[in-house]
Amino acid sequence: MARRKKRVILENLEVIDAGAKGKAVARAEDGRVVFINNAVPGDIATVQTHKQRKSYYEGTAISFSKYSEKRVDPVCDYFGTCGGCKWQHMGYEHQLYYKQKEVENNLKRLGGIEIPDVSPILGAADQYFYRNKMEFSFSDNKWLTKEQIESDVVIENRNALGLHIPGMWDKILDIDKCHLQRDPSNAIRNFIKAKAEEFGLSFFNTRKQEGSLRTLIIRISSIGELMVLVQFYEVDESKRKQLLDAVAEEFTEINSLQYVINSKGNDTIYDQDVICYFGRDHIFEEMEGLKFKIKAKSFYQTNSEQAYELYKVIRDFAGLTGDQLVYDLYTGTGTIAQFIAKNAKKVVGIESVPEAVMSAQENAELNGIDNVEFFVGDMKKVFNAEFISTHGIPDVVITDPPRDGMHKAVVTQLISLNAEKIVYVSCNSATQARDLALLDSHYSVKKVQPVDMFPQTHHVENVVLLEKRA
Repeated sequence: MARRKKRVILENLEVIDAGAKGKAVARAEDGRVVFINNAVPGDIATVQTHKQRKSYYEGTAISFSKYSEKRVDPVCDYFGTCGGCKWQHMGYEHQLYYKQKEVENNLKRLGGIEIPDVSPILGAADQYFYRNKMEFSFSDNKWLTKEQIESDVVIENRNALGLHIPGMWDKILDIDKCHLQRDPSNAIRNFIKAKAEEFGLSFFNTRKQEGSLRTLIIRISSIGELMVLVQFYEVDESKRKQLLDAVAEEFTEINSLQYVINSKGNDTIYDQDVICYFGRDHIFEEMEGLKFKIKAKSFYQTNSEQAYELYKVIRDFAGLTGDQLVYDLYTGTGTIAQFIAKNAKKVVGIESVPEAVMSAQENAELNGIDNVEFFVGDMKKVFNAEFISTHGIPDVVITDPPRDGMHKAVVTQLISLNAEKIVYVSCNSATQARDLALLDSHYSVKKVQPVDMFPQTHHVENVVLLEKRA
């Protein structure tokens, strides 16, 4: 067995940058880069390492001889322990700066392509309470903080309803107030926890795979519609009914109260039957007069207000005049396709998830949009010469792939398609840069617009306009 390397103390390191995954960056005396998980550019810190490699260290700041002027006081009591909002200790204007810098660096350094000046990042008006969907986990063995462990107080109630500790699939931090989703999210979560204990429902134990309650999903749309979904593991019908009745009675504003009974090894609900207990099986989102029916399994951009800003950028980059055929790759539930439909001759969407395509078709009918068509299938197999021969050569392609970017076969097909414009939307500018490099011999980058969808985190969305080279 290899011997574990001794942890090293690195003293008085000046933090010079913010790097990948939101970690702060310094440089050690031996020339190695140091990634620090709890510092801000401008800090001077002493760091204890927990990982060493030939070219870098990873560690935690254990003391500071100087605090950065970019620092602010985190608003959340759980900052530093919870897995979310890792940049709460950095002023928002500085968060935006480093997000834009990451986009620029990735496109230039990883893509190795020529890009125009990047447009100033579109910041969010709401820097807290902006998420329309949150998922919380139940646990019968809550995570104890260092202060709790070191105190003399015996903690007998170990039930938790909250969020995961970073990198620990079975550790849940109990949360009283989360700053990510607006009211009545916190009130609902706290009420459900209290009533579950009052009614004697057991909280889940991930390692033992036992307990009644697994997860809680809360959705709040931009127009105030409310969905609550409780996921159970073991079934006790009377207690389940008691809990759901109490929730419906206490929160009369709930439009959709649903539950899932899931006894498999993981807690994903996408292969499970969702049962509507009270109200509708959906809530509504609205955007520019369009209505979108959101069900328990539906994907919708998590920040409704910034989704609108993002979609306006996409529409602007597409430059539609009403007579173009548009392909919308990775269309999801077809929200982008429907948002731009009034400016296009026709929009053809492709998506791999059958339920998403059904939702897209249902929403198009709801909105009276008759110039969109949606098709289901694996992108690299469906998006082929036969498909294009059937549906026509598009003037504009919009592509919004998952974090891994586009498959090489999809990129190859895009090149052979030879559309005049491609609008590439990405939540990962590193894989976007890789794909842009593959397209570079045929397309040049004309515009780049980062959009901040997730304040207090390092994540950033980016939109790129490509035009066919002469």
